[in-house]
Amino acid sequence: MGVSFVSWPSSSSSRDHMSRARGEQSCSSTSLPLPSPLPPPPPPPPLLFPRAGIFGGLRRSGSGAQGLFTICRAQVRSTDFSMTERAWCCSLKIVQKRLPVLGWLPHYSLKWLQLDSIAGFTVGLTVVPQALAYAEVAGLPVQYGLYSSFMGCFVYFFLGTSRDVTLGPTAIMSLLVSFYALHQPAYAVLLAFLSGCIQLAMGILHLGFLLDFISLPVIKGFTSAASITIGFGQIKNLLGLQDIPQQFFLQVYYTFLRIGQTRVGDAVLGLICIVLLLLLKMMREQVPPLNQQVPPCVRLSRLIVWATATARNALVILFAGLIAYSFQVMGSQPFLLTGKTAEGLPPFQLPPFSLVTPNGTVPFHQMVQDMGAGLAVVPLMALLESITIAKTFASQNNYHIDSNQELLAIGITNLLGSFVSSYPVTGSFGRTAVNAQTGVCTPAGGLVTGVLVMLSLAYLTPLFYYIPKAALAAVIIMAVAPLFDAKIFWKVWHVKRMDMVPLCITFLLCFWEVQYGILAGTLVSGMILLYHVARPQIQQVSKGSVLILQPISGLHFPAVEALQETLFSQALAASLPCCTILDCTHVSSIDYTVMTGLGELLAEFRNHGVSLVFAKLQAPVLSDLLNADLKGFQYFSTLEEAENYLNEE
Repeated sequence: MGVSFVSWPSSSSSRDHMSRARGEQSCSSTSLPLPSPLPPPPPPPPLLFPRAGIFGGLRRSGSGAQGLFTICRAQVRSTDFSMTERAWCCSLKIVQKRLPVLGWLPHYSLKWLQLDSIAGFTVGLTVVPQALAYAEVAGLPVQYGLYSSFMGCFVYFFLGTSRDVTLGPTAIMSLLVSFYALHQPAYAVLLAFLSGCIQLAMGILHLGFLLDFISLPVIKGFTSAASITIGFGQIKNLLGLQDIPQQFFLQVYYTFLRIGQTRVGDAVLGLICIVLLLLLKMMREQVPPLNQQVPPCVRLSRLIVWATATARNALVILFAGLIAYSFQVMGSQPFLLTGKTAEGLPPFQLPPFSLVTPNGTVPFHQMVQDMGAGLAVVPLMALLESITIAKTFASQNNYHIDSNQELLAIGITNLLGSFVSSYPVTGSFGRTAVNAQTGVCTPAGGLVTGVLVMLSLAYLTPLFYYIPKAALAAVIIMAVAPLFDAKIFWKVWHVKRMDMVPLCITFLLCFWEVQYGILAGTLVSGMILLYHVARPQIQQVSKGSVLILQPISGLHFPAVEALQETLFSQALAASLPCCTILDCTHVSSIDYTVMTGLGELLAEFRNHGVSLVFAKLQAPVLSDLLNADLKGFQYFSTLEEAENYLNEE
């Protein structure tokens, strides 16, 4: 737990670029517009004097001091111009790297606008009902889901390096917010602000490599446990149960304890919504791809079916809302409703650095202490989720992303989002998939999505009152179901059984506390990694009068003891000690502790009257060993030379 976006996609022929520069009116499914190429590097500054020599220059420019002054002045002007041009090119490259929008915007076309608008509108129909549902998961009023859904669309337009990714609330982030924000909007908004600051600092300091230490078994264990936690957490809304605790094990206990209090209306409506969502999802999977060779009426019908199935969340919420409204008009209400929602757009204001409660004011430092490990878990998991999604779709669609730029984009999104009452957001796999399948060409599709969310906040919030909680629960359950990967346990067992340890530890502990599961899984993965560093495999190439040993991996300070024990047991512990060659083909670096240990080995071999020599050393390693000035150190470029030397000795 990376890549540049300045040329998007990365290397393409100049002919492809010229076709786009002439206004090519199509959007490839596997490539994005290329930015204008940077000008070629300027030629080196001219020599102070022309090739004809100083005297030739004097003859052309005049004579004596006047001629020399003329030449020098001309050369200085030329050098200044060259340096200015080089500085300008460098500045342009930096600006394009930090503002990727400058790379594709000059080539934007009307065709791309059409495709981006369709994709943005389709994603908007998906994000509005999901945002309402995810706010329920986060334990916040439903409008906070929409507050969190539009800032990322606008920020990513300028800073994003993936055309497919959409930023907004997700099931995983909502679950983490419910753990660490204590179901308080003020805590959730402050968590977004602090997470954004941490993510922004990581992007500036290029600390994205820290995510590489979270292994795939840990990620899969966490997401699988989260899908069960989130899905089961919605059973209470699906059945109309109330007063169910948030802790998972207590939730399971009290849900079964109060199963007799199920509201029939909520249960029936929830099950109907799940069935409808499942049928519409299966319908979309069965729609064949659009083909220009089929009749227009067939293409139109397929497009209508695909659009209906893609917007299934919005349609199901609309269907449930109409039913609830009909019962309300008739004077009875068999469903638990979302209730009154704050109307209008959120105010642009500073995030809350304190919280006023009936018992007094909670200061900033106390709020930070209350969030605890969330200040590490939330920003790291947000970065991990978003960058993983971006890399996945970049690989599928044949373009590249810049991981550090993605850190900046997510950090600024959360930082600015906190000013409009957003809770932490990240990339959404489901909405990103919809975005890609709809044929989005650039991040401009996010502008349409953001505008649609803001229009919903401005004009539709009174209608949210009639949305049944059972319908939102059905949307959440169907959204998180794909996160559970049952096959991963079978695959890991057959491929690398040792990785089952962090996978199972993470999976089980996440039901207790999320941070304990992630931390324990990461620590176990780190211990497995460090074990292989501390106990490197040392292969015996041959044994005879001369023993040849070859470390299969690098040598670092935890491996010194294992290296010494191996050499002693195989070369010196026998009744007749033998000379040894250490084949360092795979050793790319060593540290001071290793060099000290090698010096001790050389002395031990001398005491036994045999030699230890080194072969096939890489240049950096050889340089370090020569600088260490080890007594008796001998090295050879090939094994044959080393063997011949020891045999002659």
